[in-house]
Amino acid sequence: MTPWPETRFEKLYGEDWIEIIPTSELLEAASLACHKRDWRPYLEFVPAEVRSFLLGFSFSRMEALYVVGSCPQLLPELIETPALATFLANHNELRGTVAPVWPEIAAVHERNGIHGVLEWLGLPSSRQTLTILSHLESPDLPRKFLEPLRTQLWEPRTIFALQRMPSITDRHLASYCHHAFAA
Repeated sequence: MTPWPETRFEKLYGEDWIEIIPTSELLEAASLACHKRDWRPYLEFVPAEVRSFLLGFSFSRMEALYVVGSCPQLLPELIETPALATFLANHNELRGTVAPVWPEIAAVHERNGIHGVLEWLGLPSSRQTLTILSHLESPDLPRKFLEPLRTQLWEPRTIFALQRMPSITDRHLASYCHHAFAA
C-alpha cells in the first residue's frame, strides 16, 4: 500500500515494487493481516475525515481504503452509509467486469449522485436502501452476503422489515440472506 492520497497497491517482484489491481481476496487477506498496530501509523497521514471513516472498519479496512482512495468524491455518502464501501470494492464481481471501473463510478456519481451509484451496483435506488445499509451494526459486510442481500433488497417485504430496524446485526442479515441462498 502506497501512502495517501495515491493508495496504490503494490507487490514486490524481485527488487521492484509493481502496482497491482487488488482482487477482493487480496483485499480481504490484507485487511486480516494488517493489525491495529500497523494500521494506526498509516492513518496518521490520512486526512481526519477519511481517518474517521476508515476507523469504523476492521475486516474490510483495505476495501474501504481502496474505495475512498479510488473514488474520493464518494466520501460524504460513504460516511453516511459505510457498508456501501464493500459493495463498491466488489463492483467488478457484482457487475461481471474483468477489472475495476472507478472512472465509470465517478461519472455515474457526478451525473446521478448516490442513487445512480446504487442503481449501477444493481441495488434499489431508494432512500430505503440507504437507510437499511446505514443501519447495519458493522460496515464489515461479509462478501458472501453481497449478492444475497442485493437480491433481498428487491423484495418489498424485506425492505419494509429491515428499514424499520434501528440496528441490523449480522444475525439479522444472515437470516435474510439465508432466504436468498435457499431460493
